Amino acid sequence: MSISAITHTALSGMLAQTKRAGAIANNVANASTPGYGRLNTSFQSVEPTGVQASVTATDQDVDFATELTDLVETEQSYKANAAVFETGADLWDVLMSIKRD
Repeated sequence: MSISAITHTALSGMLAQTKRAGAIANNVANASTPGYGRLNTSFQSVEPTGVQASVTATDQDVDFATELTDLVETEQSYKANAAVFETGADLWDVLMSIKRD
Protein backbone atom coordinates (compact mmCIF):
# COMPACT_ATOMS: atom_id res chain seq x y z
CA MET A 1 0.00 0.00 0.00
CA SER A 2 1.37 3.42 -0.91
CA ILE A 3 1.63 6.39 1.42
CA SER A 4 -0.94 8.30 -0.61
CA ALA A 5 -3.37 5.37 -0.30
CA ILE A 6 -2.83 5.33 3.46
CA THR A 7 -3.56 9.04 3.79
CA HIS A 8 -6.57 8.72 1.48
CA THR A 9 -7.98 5.91 3.62
CA ALA A 10 -7.46 7.94 6.80
CA LEU A 11 -9.05 11.02 5.22
CA SER A 12 -12.10 9.06 4.11
CA GLY A 13 -12.38 7.70 7.65
CA MET A 14 -12.28 11.20 9.12
CA LEU A 15 -14.95 12.39 6.67
CA ALA A 16 -17.16 9.40 7.51
CA GLN A 17 -16.82 10.07 11.24
CA THR A 18 -17.63 13.76 10.68
CA LYS A 19 -20.84 12.71 8.95
CA ARG A 20 -21.65 10.38 11.86
CA ALA A 21 -21.05 13.18 14.40
CA GLY A 22 -23.46 15.38 12.43
CA ALA A 23 -26.15 12.70 12.59
CA ILE A 24 -25.61 12.33 16.34
CA ALA A 25 -25.91 16.09 16.82
CA ASN A 26 -29.12 16.08 14.79
CA ASN A 27 -30.51 13.27 16.94
CA VAL A 28 -29.77 15.12 20.17
CA ALA A 29 -31.13 18.42 18.84
CA ASN A 30 -34.40 16.83 17.69
CA ALA A 31 -34.92 14.29 20.49
CA SER A 32 -38.02 16.05 21.80
CA THR A 33 -39.51 16.79 18.37
CA PRO A 34 -42.77 14.88 17.96
CA GLY A 35 -42.53 12.22 15.25
CA TYR A 36 -38.76 12.49 14.90
CA GLY A 37 -37.00 9.22 14.06
CA ARG A 38 -33.38 8.61 15.03
CA LEU A 39 -30.78 8.95 12.27
CA ASN A 40 -28.55 5.90 11.96
CA THR A 41 -25.13 5.95 10.33
CA SER A 42 -23.73 2.95 8.47
CA PHE A 43 -20.33 2.51 6.84
CA GLN A 44 -19.42 0.86 3.56
CA SER A 45 -16.00 -0.03 2.23
CA VAL A 46 -15.12 1.86 -0.94
CA GLU A 47 -12.60 0.37 -3.36
CA PRO A 48 -9.69 0.60 -3.73
CA THR A 49 -9.24 2.15 -0.29
CA GLY A 50 -11.52 4.03 2.01
CA VAL A 51 -14.86 4.10 3.69
CA GLN A 52 -18.10 5.95 3.08
CA ALA A 53 -20.83 6.81 5.58
CA SER A 54 -24.52 6.89 4.81
CA VAL A 55 -27.20 8.25 7.10
CA THR A 56 -30.71 6.81 7.14
CA ALA A 57 -33.77 7.75 9.16
CA THR A 58 -35.36 5.12 11.39
CA ASP A 59 -38.55 4.96 13.39
CA GLN A 60 -36.63 4.52 16.66
CA ASP A 61 -36.76 7.06 19.48
CA VAL A 62 -33.59 8.89 20.45
CA ASP A 63 -31.81 7.41 23.48
CA PHE A 64 -29.29 9.82 24.99
CA ALA A 65 -27.11 7.02 26.39
CA THR A 66 -26.80 5.51 22.91
CA GLU A 67 -26.01 8.89 21.39
CA LEU A 68 -23.33 9.58 23.99
CA THR A 69 -21.76 6.17 23.48
CA ASP A 70 -21.81 6.64 19.71
CA LEU A 71 -20.25 10.08 20.08
CA VAL A 72 -17.37 8.72 22.17
CA GLU A 73 -16.79 5.98 19.60
CA THR A 74 -16.89 8.56 16.81
CA GLU A 75 -14.34 10.73 18.60
CA GLN A 76 -11.95 7.82 19.11
CA SER A 77 -12.30 6.68 15.49
CA TYR A 78 -11.69 10.20 14.22
CA LYS A 79 -8.57 10.55 16.40
CA ALA A 80 -7.22 7.21 15.18
CA ASN A 81 -7.70 8.22 11.54
CA ALA A 82 -6.09 11.60 12.21
CA ALA A 83 -3.05 9.88 13.75
CA VAL A 84 -2.71 7.63 10.69
CA PHE A 85 -3.02 10.65 8.40
CA GLU A 86 -0.35 12.57 10.33
CA THR A 87 1.99 9.57 10.26
CA GLY A 88 1.51 9.24 6.51
CA ALA A 89 2.24 12.94 6.04
CA ASP A 90 5.39 12.61 8.18
CA LEU A 91 6.55 9.63 6.11
CA TRP A 92 5.91 11.62 2.95
CA ASP A 93 8.07 14.47 4.31
CA VAL A 94 10.91 12.05 5.13
CA LEU A 95 10.79 10.57 1.63
CA MET A 96 10.83 14.01 0.05
CA SER A 97 13.81 14.95 2.25
CA ILE A 98 15.69 11.82 1.15
CA LYS A 99 14.87 12.50 -2.49
CA ARG A 100 16.28 16.06 -2.29
CA ASP A 101 19.54 14.91 -0.69
